[in-house]
Amino acid sequence: MTKTFARRSGGRAARQALRAAPLAQDVRPVRPGMEGGTFKPLTPDGINRIHLAALDALEQIGLADAPPSGIDIMTRAGAILGDDGRLRFPRALVEDMLDKAAKGITLCGRDPKHDLTLSGKRVHYGTAGAAVHMVDPHGREYRESTVQDLHDAARIVDQLDNIHFLQRPMVCRDIPDNREMDLNSIYACTSGTKKHVGVSFSEPDFVEDGIELLHLIAGGEDAWRARPFVSNSNCFVVPPMKFATESCQVMEKAIAAGMPVLLLSAGMATATAPPTLAGAIVQAVAECLAGVVYVNAIAPGHPAIFGTWPFLVDLRSGAMSGGSGEQALMTAGCAQMHQFYGLPGGAAAGFSDSKLPDMQAGWEQMCSNVLAGLSGLNMVYEAAGMHASLLGFCHESLILGDDIIGQALRCVRGIEITEDSVSIEMMKSVCLEGPGHYLGEDQTLSRMQTDFVYPTLGDRTSPKEWAEVGKPDLIAAATARKEDILAQRGSARFDPQVDAAIRARFNIHLPV
Repeated sequence: MTKTFARRSGGRAARQALRAAPLAQDVRPVRPGMEGGTFKPLTPDGINRIHLAALDALEQIGLADAPPSGIDIMTRAGAILGDDGRLRFPRALVEDMLDKAAKGITLCGRDPKHDLTLSGKRVHYGTAGAAVHMVDPHGREYRESTVQDLHDAARIVDQLDNIHFLQRPMVCRDIPDNREMDLNSIYACTSGTKKHVGVSFSEPDFVEDGIELLHLIAGGEDAWRARPFVSNSNCFVVPPMKFATESCQVMEKAIAAGMPVLLLSAGMATATAPPTLAGAIVQAVAECLAGVVYVNAIAPGHPAIFGTWPFLVDLRSGAMSGGSGEQALMTAGCAQMHQFYGLPGGAAAGFSDSKLPDMQAGWEQMCSNVLAGLSGLNMVYEAAGMHASLLGFCHESLILGDDIIGQALRCVRGIEITEDSVSIEMMKSVCLEGPGHYLGEDQTLSRMQTDFVYPTLGDRTSPKEWAEVGKPDLIAAATARKEDILAQRGSARFDPQVDAAIRARFNIHLPV
């Protein structure tokens, strides 16, 4: 008996329309917080060796230059101040504070749909950095970054599905006053996106004003403390093994204000960190463990991210080699250490040494973003838009990075083996009774969107089709999408009354 197969109406046009229709968050092929952890460059023995070496470093070397307040806080908890001015940390103290530390935290967005749950091997990608230049990919030029550039980046991030948070990626070089720069950075980011935002403070004295601004945005102190949607990115150490005095004072004030903190250690292997990949991880882990002691001696269980960000130097030139395979491996190794301690963690990946969004940028960004995701890194910082070893930021590259991260997340998701996915019944039907192909099968249609990630801008046409549509340029397409996003009214803009109150209190540089 011959089986009759109904032809689908619409053909290619119907498939394109189906692919274009938005999916609910819970059935998208990739989404925030997917579980990684399949890539493990460190063996169990290697993890234990790094842990023990970090404890030795804390006991035997310790950290210098803690502020008086920090010395008081940590010595009362059990740290030992030596005659050389260095604080040393007994193993029992570190273990006690690890027990008190928050093992899972939620980073809130202004909109709860953007909340990020940091625990286990759940993966999230976002921006970060302090670039001082904007990249013009068309003119192939660099210029100083501005507050408008920062706000535009936030608005773009708000519309990109695979960028899950915005940590300030550039410095407002057009605002010379540091206090005003810090406040305008908060305003530019939070008025541009409702996703979680990370910012820094230049000096401790600026924190109170920043918190006041956040209270105005949130609708009061209670509302802010219930859902703190901005965290403090805090370089609390100056590698090797020194506290950054003023940053520590900033951290103390941020904790008192209920702000989550990123404990960021950013040593440079061969310069401010040991030259081996393992040694650089040891130092970063030791410094961040000191941060865990510091934070939990102030407020046990306060939300803190274990921010091991070891970087690398190209020894031929002395330049950073952030786009290297070695960087990708170190980042993945750091993720394993976060999981060993059971702490929410973050590290840097996805940034490029290339000056432009070109082929070099593509391979560098994909390499480290994929390994970071496969390792189960909770917070993948610098994941899109960053060039020139953190000196330049590019809006077009941010948009293209959304496609890169979509593919990286698909790698994180892996291959699901279920009774349905390996069933041979459909194969029997197609091969023995059917048309000899799977294009019209129900499973093909049902899996089309839930299993496959389609690039927004990446081109998959044939050379003939590509020529027929004018041989579109990837950078030009990214620019067109940028202009389309920025032409729309931003959805994260503040209520006019709230905005007026903010502008009456602070000197906001962005136009109304």
